[in-house]
Amino acid sequence: MNTELSDAASTLLGQSFGPGNNWGHITDRLIAWDVPAPPDYLPVKRAIFTSVFDGWDQIFVEGDVDWRLVSWGGVLIDDRAYDTTDEPCNCIPAADNPRVQSAEDANWLDDDDIVFGVEVNGEYRAYPRRIMEVREMVNDTLGGRHLGIPYCTLCGAAQAYFTDQLPAGVDRPILRTSGLLSRSNKVMYDLNTYSVFDTFLGEALTGPLADGNLKLEQASVVTTDWGAWKAAHPQTTVLVEALALGRDPDFRNGRDANGPIFPVGDVDPRLPVHEDVIGVITASGHPVAFQRSAAFLALRNGATINVENVHLVLDAGGIKAVDVDGMDLGSHQAFWFAWSQFHPQTVLWTG
Repeated sequence: MNTELSDAASTLLGQSFGPGNNWGHITDRLIAWDVPAPPDYLPVKRAIFTSVFDGWDQIFVEGDVDWRLVSWGGVLIDDRAYDTTDEPCNCIPAADNPRVQSAEDANWLDDDDIVFGVEVNGEYRAYPRRIMEVREMVNDTLGGRHLGIPYCTLCGAAQAYFTDQLPAGVDRPILRTSGLLSRSNKVMYDLNTYSVFDTFLGEALTGPLADGNLKLEQASVVTTDWGAWKAAHPQTTVLVEALALGRDPDFRNGRDANGPIFPVGDVDPRLPVHEDVIGVITASGHPVAFQRSAAFLALRNGATINVENVHLVLDAGGIKAVDVDGMDLGSHQAFWFAWSQFHPQTVLWTG
């Protein structure tokens, strides 16, 4: 059946897609064409998805979501109650209030293991990629602030959102993985209200939080190795090994080495799809991406990198963006295809 559908699509589109992921190639083309949604698209799509799992019934609702771009990532929604980290599920299980240990006690980590480092109010914590690849979401508290930390393995992007100091009457969002994707980026939602968020932008798109125009502020995430992070910040804490659930340290194993494995549509040709960039929003609201490899070499050689109010600095073997006073601007690393998809008007710095 798959071959017959692929052949029919090839004929209708006048394209030969060849071997490989035909569904992905065809969907990429349809997304790029921006084919309008037919009447009643959302109710029909909702019926299809909820026939697989009724936990999606509160996800597929009207809002500022282009439902044409939403697909299934192959896992079910994490709708476990808050602070049930150890409760098993047929999902990607978030970690709430994760247990941590000192750098000295974390002898299970090798110095070259990749970690995502976060600093809030002078407190430092490392989130090992080995853990984040099986959790993909952490609800934590650091430096007296609540955080929601999503990691999209497909986008190479770990982000840190403040989930406190919100408008009056808004409870702390508890971020969860929906099991859905939009242009190969995870779709996250708030467990309390079932409001869907744009994971890259931190904006609520549906539900009560969207009605209140909630947009979460970001803290910077520094992608680096454990050796460099603990040397620069010896007082850091780190998540405990048990949270990795015994999974391989890096289970991606090149699964998307030939490009995104889920549809993304057109890709900005200015950089290769999996080129790492450091992304940040300037004071005037403009997105800017810095090619990480070029920026790292320039900074290491003593160069100054500025765009508007944004200043790049080295931090523990990684890169973060600060303002002229050294204040954090909420930057993070991501694959170019992902940053440019969600920030199509981005400025690109390549040196």
